[in-house]
Amino acid sequence: MALAHELLGEKVEVATVDHGLRPEASEECALVVRVCEERGIPCNILRVNVGAGNVQDRARAARYTALGAWALERGLAAIATAHHADDQAETVLMRLNRGSGLAGLAGIRSCTLIEGGAVPVVRPLLGFRKRELRDIVEQIGLPHVEDPSNRDESYDRVRIRRALENADWLDPLAIARSAGHLEETEKALESLALRLWDDRASVEDGRVSVPKAALLDTSARLVARAVGVLGGRTSHGEVAAFLKTGVQRGNLAGVLIEAGEETFVCTPEPPRRSG
Repeated sequence: MALAHELLGEKVEVATVDHGLRPEASEECALVVRVCEERGIPCNILRVNVGAGNVQDRARAARYTALGAWALERGLAAIATAHHADDQAETVLMRLNRGSGLAGLAGIRSCTLIEGGAVPVVRPLLGFRKRELRDIVEQIGLPHVEDPSNRDESYDRVRIRRALENADWLDPLAIARSAGHLEETEKALESLALRLWDDRASVEDGRVSVPKAALLDTSARLVARAVGVLGGRTSHGEVAAFLKTGVQRGNLAGVLIEAGEETFVCTPEPPRRSG
């Protein structure tokens, strides 16, 4: 925050999110406001409600929704977060452990548009270790707090963090660099799929036809986009797993997918017969 303000001056604003999950959160947000006021940086506290379910996932969704709306209202060009190389290494190892595909193994994106958001999110600190950033904060005399959930081993991320701390032969910076390479590969494959979509996809009322590509990965991207056009919600990974089964006709996310000689034809799933 302080570094960004030094570089960009009045072009920087700050928002801090109170998820309402801990009593200390309001005091921590007030601390951020005080630090910003001392430096003449505009700061807003965004209060959100976290829905039931996976707390960390729900909190993340609520946080980015609130930040996106705030940035759009303030006319800001991007949202910058302080994710670092250790965060990236933890994310990649978690996803390796889950058997994720390329999109998952690309980890935390250096620049992305969160689903439903109108303002891009950038992560300029992915090349720095957490301890480097902490040293900078301490050297310039900025106060900081530690979220106690970062020590709660009921979360997968915290268990991965502990394992990483005890494996000094693993280099988080190297893992982060690998994630960066995979991100570039992911962008290239997405660009290829987008070009095929523009050239050969057919979108009519209630019917989307996309070409069968040489790579299953590309076909999955095209079909996933077709499902989205028809109002379904699915992921590239789910579509890839569906296509790998080799079925010629099946339903996914409320969409009927039919494989032809050269195309996949997607239409809304027909109503089921009753009685």
